[in-house]
Amino acid sequence: MKLLALDTSAKAASVCLAQEDKIIGEFMINTAVTHSQTLMPMVEQLCQNTATSLDAVEAIAVNAGPGSFTGVRIGVAAAKGLAFTRSLPCVAVSTLESMAYNYLGADCLVCAVMDARCAQVYNALFRVTGDRVERLCDDRALALSDLQTELAQLDEKILLVGDGAEISFQFLSNSLSNVFLAPMNHRVQTAASVALAAFSQIKQGNTLTPAALMPVYLRLPQAQRELNLKMGVKQ
Repeated sequence: MKLLALDTSAKAASVCLAQEDKIIGEFMINTAVTHSQTLMPMVEQLCQNTATSLDAVEAIAVNAGPGSFTGVRIGVAAAKGLAFTRSLPCVAVSTLESMAYNYLGADCLVCAVMDARCAQVYNALFRVTGDRVERLCDDRALALSDLQTELAQLDEKILLVGDGAEISFQFLSNSLSNVFLAPMNHRVQTAASVALAAFSQIKQGNTLTPAALMPVYLRLPQAQRELNLKMGVKQ
């Protein structure tokens, strides 16, 4: 099965064409240019440089969140559009889980953290053993102090990945000696890892129709939270 994977959930953006366990091609950029300008040109260039027609793609996968509200919307909307016109199945991948797939082949505990602002992070924990990724908790938004309390109970090396890894390391390393920053080339989410996570879901029959594919935010947008606060609505 040929699969097109997309990621626009944070500052970096990437696209990948994969077939089962083979990465055919991948483009990645990490600039301040909006994903709405860069995503589809990357898809077109990827198809052109791999001599692959979009009509040959059999499934679309996307990091559906958590992450940047705007970035997640762009990626999911693009995936829905590409899949709908071709009646393709979709795979919604957790952004946090996709980063654990950066460490396939290793034996480690991965703590995926994305900056959620206000001293909070989007987080999930994963144990990677060879070619297996085991989820240890649901995706959640929590305070760094709460994450610190939880990680303090673990007596093993913990790798921090994600765009919140540096701020988390600065906060956690003052009290925890077992947390480490992942190397930069393994720290951020990539479309190749989205593809690997998606193939795992496809094997389990976990696909969606384009209409059913939706963003996963974990929190309300800031504007809505501020409005709720003014109106006295419980967050």
